[in-house]
Amino acid sequence: MPKPSNTDSTNQSQLAFWQRKWVKNLLFALFLVIVYILLRPFMQGDVVQGPAPAFETESITGNPIRLEDYRGQPVMVHFWATWCPICQLERDSVERLSKDYPVINIATQSMDDEGLLAFAKEHDMNPYQIVNDFDGQLMKAFGARAVPATFIIGPDGNVSFVEVGYTTPYGLRARLWWLQ
Repeated sequence: MPKPSNTDSTNQSQLAFWQRKWVKNLLFALFLVIVYILLRPFMQGDVVQGPAPAFETESITGNPIRLEDYRGQPVMVHFWATWCPICQLERDSVERLSKDYPVINIATQSMDDEGLLAFAKEHDMNPYQIVNDFDGQLMKAFGARAVPATFIIGPDGNVSFVEVGYTTPYGLRARLWWLQ
């Protein structure tokens, strides 16, 4: 009977290693999904349904921003923070989207206006549509408890879609397109 070669046992140990790693990765992914499902109700909080909270404020450049000015068209109100890693993942897609649709970027609990202006410049963001919600009052008015939080408001002024957490750019674009 032929003796098993060293390469056979090496191949089997490598296979066992990859199988173990695959199972670990699968279990970790399953764990993340379960955590997300359990945290989603908390993250959604008491988000606003129906009429969007009216607000009148200024951008970090002093540009007046009133939600009422967007009546008759869909608008995206996007809450984010400079310290939020998920917000960083969404930032470029939100900026691209703002070239085609009205977007009000609300930086919450981040830094002062000068710091946000520098941040916007560094990250090629439009500072004229960035609102500083340093104390989180606007976020509270919308009922969001986590960032990023995105509210798509329809032409009628009602909140049509709410997403808390990462959202794909295609999902956001489709929702805005649907409301036109």
